[in-house]
Amino acid sequence: MDRFVQRLDNAKKAIDESDYIIIGAGAGFSAAAGLEYSGKRFDDNFQDFIEKYGVEDMYSATFYPYGTQEEKWAHWIRHVYVNRYSVGKTKLYGQLLELVNDKDYFVLTTNVEHQFWINGFEDKKIFATQGDYGLMQCEKACHDKLYSHEELVFEAIEKIEDCKIPSDLVPVCPVCGGNMEINIRKDNFFVEDEKWHEMSKNYSEFLKNADEDQNIVFLELGVGFNTPTIIRYPFEQMTYNCPNATLIRLNKDYPQAIPKNKDKTISFNEEISEIFDYWLSRLL
Repeated sequence: MDRFVQRLDNAKKAIDESDYIIIGAGAGFSAAAGLEYSGKRFDDNFQDFIEKYGVEDMYSATFYPYGTQEEKWAHWIRHVYVNRYSVGKTKLYGQLLELVNDKDYFVLTTNVEHQFWINGFEDKKIFATQGDYGLMQCEKACHDKLYSHEELVFEAIEKIEDCKIPSDLVPVCPVCGGNMEINIRKDNFFVEDEKWHEMSKNYSEFLKNADEDQNIVFLELGVGFNTPTIIRYPFEQMTYNCPNATLIRLNKDYPQAIPKNKDKTISFNEEISEIFDYWLSRLL
């Protein structure tokens, strides 16, 4: 049998026989689902920003030192619209839900596009550690409340001119009157609100309740080394510590297992969409 097919079947068998599935999803999974931050998708949506600022992809554009709040928010309005509000459901996230929906699962993700909620995963089974594109906060975290900016996005997206939004649309903190920021973890001012702590508690309780003597699958999807201490390293540690654990790692660039987990890891560097198409064709 082809070694790729053998790995696919072994991984699918581990998923089918699992008692608990802990999903760890990183940027590579969203990219495989179509939310690519570079290439044609970036060129098609950010040509004016490319010409004016020389930005090279959507990720690096978020760190560009825009000179005014009007410019900064024009970028964020476009970025959030493209990656949060105009996408809708995606095939790959839907396939993942179909794969695990009848299992006792939990999702830990560093992705901020809200795709797990959009595609119907249970709210109480998701912990988005790094924030959400649909929320904003005080830039200096003067208080711990988050705010939806959906109405702002849909109003301002039509009014961007010369890579700026009108000054009267620039959001200000309702408490201190200072600048606002998208709620993503990029500095020490990231706000962890009540909902964030609820999600964190749900994840901790899931891990505590998962019986280490039963079959546990750590399904790691597109997680690299940008923030490895959130998903990649803990998954490796828990796989090592749990006697009946299997780590299934899908990563085009970094699929390798650590030596101590070599016999407990099934690695893939093939296309994630191809892997899921195969698994979904063999659902029990």
